[in-house]
Amino acid sequence: MNAIEILTDLARRPLDAAEHLRDRLTPELLNAHPHHDNSVAWLLWHAAREIDEQLSALSGREPVWTADGFDRRFGLAVGPHELGYGHRAEQARAIRVDDPGLLLDHLGAVVAAQLAYLSELDEAALAQVIDDRWDPPVTRGARLVSMSADALEHVGQAAYIAGMSPEAFEEHRA
Repeated sequence: MNAIEILTDLARRPLDAAEHLRDRLTPELLNAHPHHDNSVAWLLWHAAREIDEQLSALSGREPVWTADGFDRRFGLAVGPHELGYGHRAEQARAIRVDDPGLLLDHLGAVVAAQLAYLSELDEAALAQVIDDRWDPPVTRGARLVSMSADALEHVGQAAYIAGMSPEAFEEHRA
C-alpha cells in the first residue's frame, strides 16, 4: 500500500464506525447527556464538521455543510463555519438532532468529499507544509491523518455513550 491508499482506508473508518451505531440511534439517545455537555448528536455532528472545515481549507472548495444544504436541513443555530470546537456548555447542548439518518448522511457526504480529494493527490502533495505555525510544521499528510483520527475519536465516544445504561444519563432514558 502507498500513503494515499492508507489515507483512503483511514478516511472511510469514521463513517464505517458510525454506521455500526445506526440501529441504536434513537432521538432520545442522540440528545441524551451522560452528565456531560456533548451528546451523541453533538459528537457525530462535530466529527463531520471538523473534517468538512479542514477539508475545505485544504481543497479550497466550499464546505459540504453549505454546498449540499446540510446547514438548512439541520436547522441549527450555528454559523456557516462553526464546527463545535470551543463550544461552551449551552452551545453544545443546543445541538439537538432527532434524525440519525441526517447525521449519518452528513458524515457520509463529508467522507465522500474527503475520498474525492484524496483521489486527486499524489504522495509528493502529502509532504507539502500547509501550516508553519506549529513545531514541527504541519504537512498535508499529517493534517489528513489528524482529521480522520479526530473524527474516529468522536465516533468512538458516541459508541461508548450508546452502550451506557439508562442510569448513566442526567435524565434516565426509558
